[in-house]
This record gives sequence, C-alpha cells and structure tokens, in this order.
Amino acid sequence: MSIVIRDVREHELDSILALNNAAGPSILALDAARLRRFHDTAEYFRVAERDGNLAGFLVGFGSGSGHDSSNFQWFSAHHDAFFYIDRIVVASRRRGGGVGRAFYADVQSYAEVRYPVLASEVFIEHDSDPARLFHGAFGFLEVGQHVMPETGVRASMLLKPLCSYEWVRERYRGELPDVPWLHRPRAQAAAARLSTGT
Repeated sequence: MSIVIRDVREHELDSILALNNAAGPSILALDAARLRRFHDTAEYFRVAERDGNLAGFLVGFGSGSGHDSSNFQWFSAHHDAFFYIDRIVVASRRRGGGVGRAFYADVQSYAEVRYPVLASEVFIEHDSDPARLFHGAFGFLEVGQHVMPETGVRASMLLKPLCSYEWVRERYRGELPDVPWLHRPRAQAAAARLSTGT
C-alpha cells in the first residue's frame, strides 16, 4: 500500500482530466486543451499511484515560466523567485491517506534546491477549512488574498519559506551536483522550452 510519486505519462491525461473535474468547487475545472498545455509547459507535473491506481496529481511552475494563471501573476507581482503549486488533486477515495503529504514532501524536495519559497493558494468560499488546515500544518502562511478576475473566487495566497535554499545557493552557486535524485527530465525539458521559446 505504498504511495509512488512519478512524472506524468501522456496517456494518463484523460484520466487526470476526469479526476480534476470530479474534484468539486475547490479546484477549477479544466478542458483538454488547458491540461495539454500544462503537460507541455509545467516544470513539475507528477502523479501519485497507490496500489497501482492513479491516486492524484500535482502541477507546478517556477517563477520564470510566464504561467498565465492570475494567481501565479499575483505571486509574480509580489515576489521575485518562487515555485508555484497550480493545483493538487487527490482522488476522493484516497483523501486522508497521506497522498497529499507525499506530494508536498516531493514538491518541496524539488523546489527547495531551486527556489526560496513555495507558493500556493486555497479558495476561501468553498468550505476550504480542511485545505487551509493542511497547508497551515505544512508550514504555509497567508501573505494576502486575491480575487481571480476570471471566476470572481477569492483565494488565500500562501507562502512557505524553504530554509534549505540559501544554503544550497551559497554552497553550489547555481550549479547543482550531478546526482540522480536532482535530475527531473520534465523540469529540464520545460527549462529548455523556456530558453528557446518553443
């Protein structure tokens, strides 16, 4: 009954779209074109498997990505460097079973050697107490609120300082060591696409 976190596979996008759109009002609905764009541009797009079944997914973007979400833009206006969690969705039958914590441990492990803070948001209007408690227990603090112009939904804007970042930056000066756990093909491909504009 272990949880496996791994990069998304293209053939899983239909299942991910269904999972996203069944999540309820705390997650914005997606269409296939937007999900495809996430697949093609997200720096971090990973899924969780439990007992061989899809249990959830998390999508994230670095501050230099130019992601078009208004929440991402809000963070861009207030912070120079951050890693933004666009969405995390856990299948309803898997909630409370550690999938969310496994995702956040994995995304933090990825982000803390590259960015000074982890950014996320929780919708305020949609019975979000469990999500707010989850983020608070994981060390996130509210740094503002933002009403998304495309939906009119108010979001609590959250940041978590990543204490390892400064040490890594000073020690490695932007050149991370060549070790397998730091290599993420998706992140490298997204960075290459950003640098070439494709």
